Amino acid sequence: MEDALGAVQSILVLGGTSDIAVATVRRLAGRRGAHVILAGRHVDRMESVVRQLQAAGAGQVEAVAFDALETGMHDAFVKDVWERLGDIDLVLAAFGVLGDQELAERDATEAVRIAQTNYVGAVSVLIPIARRLRMQGHGTLAVLSSVAAVRVRRANFIYGSSKAGLDAFAQGLGDSLIGSGARVLVVRPGFVRTKMTAGRDAAPFSTTSEAVAEAIEAGLRNRAEMVWVPPVLRWLMTVLNCLPRPIFRRLKG
Repeated sequence: MEDALGAVQSILVLGGTSDIAVATVRRLAGRRGAHVILAGRHVDRMESVVRQLQAAGAGQVEAVAFDALETGMHDAFVKDVWERLGDIDLVLAAFGVLGDQELAERDATEAVRIAQTNYVGAVSVLIPIARRLRMQGHGTLAVLSSVAAVRVRRANFIYGSSKAGLDAFAQGLGDSLIGSGARVLVVRPGFVRTKMTAGRDAAPFSTTSEAVAEAIEAGLRNRAEMVWVPPVLRWLMTVLNCLPRPIFRRLKG
C-alpha cells in the first residue's frame, strides 16, 4: 500500500522493456525501495532493466513472462502476480506495437496483430486487474494511450484505431471503478523518442520518455484521470477535432 507520503510500494509493469515504463519506474521505485514486477514477452531482455532499477534504488525487482496475445493465460498471470506482490499500488500498462502500416494495409494478418496486441490483449488482462484493484480497495492503473487515439489519421489509422479503442476502454474502466478506492489514469503522449520510434521522423511537439514519466508521476500525485504530454497537445487536438474531414485528411502525416 502507498506510504504516508503517497509513494508507491509495489508496481506491476506490463511491457517491461518499454522506455516510458522504465523511466517511470525509475522515478517512482527508487524513493521507497518499491517491489517491482516487470512483465514482458522476453524475460532475458528484461534482466538489464532489473539491474538498472536495482541500481536506481528499487527494492526487489523481478522479471516474469507475459504476452498480450496469449489471452487464455491472462487470468492465471494476474493471479500469480498478486500472489507475489500482495496488494499492488500501481499497474502500468505500457505494452503495445506500432506495427507496419503499409504492410497491414496489404496483409490483414499484420493489421489483426496490431489490433489484438494493443486493444484485445489490453482488454483481456486489464479486466482481471481492475477486479483485483477493486477488491483491494486502492491502487492506480495507468494506461499508456496516445494522441493518435484522439483523431485517427490516414498515415497510421490501424495503430491509431487500436489506441482509440484502448483509450475509450480505459476511460470506461476508470468510470466503473469510481467509489471503489481504485482508479485509472489515462496517459496521452504525442510522438515519444524511444527505441520503438527509432528511424521515424519526429512529429511536432515530440517528447521524451523522461518527460512522460514526470507527467505520470504528477498525475499520480494529483489523482488525475488523464494527462497529455506535452500539455499543449490537449488544445491542439481540440482544434483538430473541429476540422471537417475533407480538410483533416489533407494534413500531412
